[in-house]
Amino acid sequence: MRPSRFVVLAFCAAALFLGGAASIPAQGTTLSFLIDNQSALDGIKGVMAAAEKKLGISLTIDLRPGGAEGDNVVKTRLATGDMDDLSYYNSGSLFQALNPPQNFVDLTDEPYMKDVLDSFKSTVSVNGRVYGIPADAAMGGGWLYNKKVYAQLGLKVPTTWAQLLANCDRIKAAGKTAVIGSYKDDWTSQLIFLADYFNVQAKDPTFAADYTAHRATIAGTPVALRSFEKLQEIYKRGYMNKDLLATTFEQALKMLADGSGVHYPMLTFALVNIKTLAPDKVNDIGFFGQPGDSGASGLTVWMPAGIYVYKNGKNVDAAKKWVGFFVSKEGIAADMEKQKPSGPFAVRGASLPADVLPAVKDMLPYFDSGRTAPALEFVSPIKGPNLPQICVEVGSGITSPLDAARQYDKDVEKQAKQLGLPGW
Repeated sequence: MRPSRFVVLAFCAAALFLGGAASIPAQGTTLSFLIDNQSALDGIKGVMAAAEKKLGISLTIDLRPGGAEGDNVVKTRLATGDMDDLSYYNSGSLFQALNPPQNFVDLTDEPYMKDVLDSFKSTVSVNGRVYGIPADAAMGGGWLYNKKVYAQLGLKVPTTWAQLLANCDRIKAAGKTAVIGSYKDDWTSQLIFLADYFNVQAKDPTFAADYTAHRATIAGTPVALRSFEKLQEIYKRGYMNKDLLATTFEQALKMLADGSGVHYPMLTFALVNIKTLAPDKVNDIGFFGQPGDSGASGLTVWMPAGIYVYKNGKNVDAAKKWVGFFVSKEGIAADMEKQKPSGPFAVRGASLPADVLPAVKDMLPYFDSGRTAPALEFVSPIKGPNLPQICVEVGSGITSPLDAARQYDKDVEKQAKQLGLPGW
């Protein structure tokens, strides 16, 4: 999973003498940066301009697709030695599959790492060595919703799954799309399944450890299987747009902004995209964590994606210098001047501005009360690559939740064996 902006990397002059590939002088260098085509770029472009003015280092953006197609682009580039100087990619389990020690620069001993939160470092580490820095703020995974429509229909933010379904019934009766599906971009199909992890952990606190050690499976754990059941339930109750298989991420955001669609299960990074697409509507959008069947509601949290320096690139030192500026106070200011953050930062001393978007403010009570859990992919190194396609099938009624869980358990087994995990 995905998306953009805020890079936490720092660099000082002394770091130029530490390890890394042979390099050319930074001044006058042009770096290439591979990033998915659905990430908002306003903040990055603000830093690009400031960095070029101060450092004399320019940056070109190299766009790739998102989702499974984008994963294949990244893996192919690495396999052929054709990777950009800098790359934007998931942290957590998907990153582990890229063989970081072989492909990316070890950043463990860089001075700036002391300000990066340990909770993020663990998501981009292999054998205690750190290979990336946060590319953005932390994100909530849950439900974006149109507050204007909620007010018009007299709805309250749900705290249980049954309350959410009742709201959807009211919205459907009013002639609107209750839950927007955008399965044309298959990665978006995963959100209901993945955002349910707070509820899984609340009911089964040892699930992540048992799952990683092959003592538990999705299909064999009722509370984990329930996440697939919720995904299909939303479809079978007729809440979704009929063209969900042809609807794109951007089209979904437009539907949410104009109120024709009222809920969109999504990561909060999408708020930045909404601000770009519909700046006059972004304050109409709220957010809540995915409700469980019972108990206190909470929030599943995604650590930011990472930015990584290609180990075999020709401009390693210049890339380090550029990202060092990006994480500096000056770089952060340039970023936030152009783009409001979509959640709390994974860097000490980087605070949210007072005029943060309303939906981001909706996240803060979960953090303040400790009602958060990291998404499964950040507490377990395994995440099957075929999950988007499996979720499209279960989320459009093609595959049953139990069959989907069995398919995913097989998908995960392949990756676990590739990683050499004990118990597999």
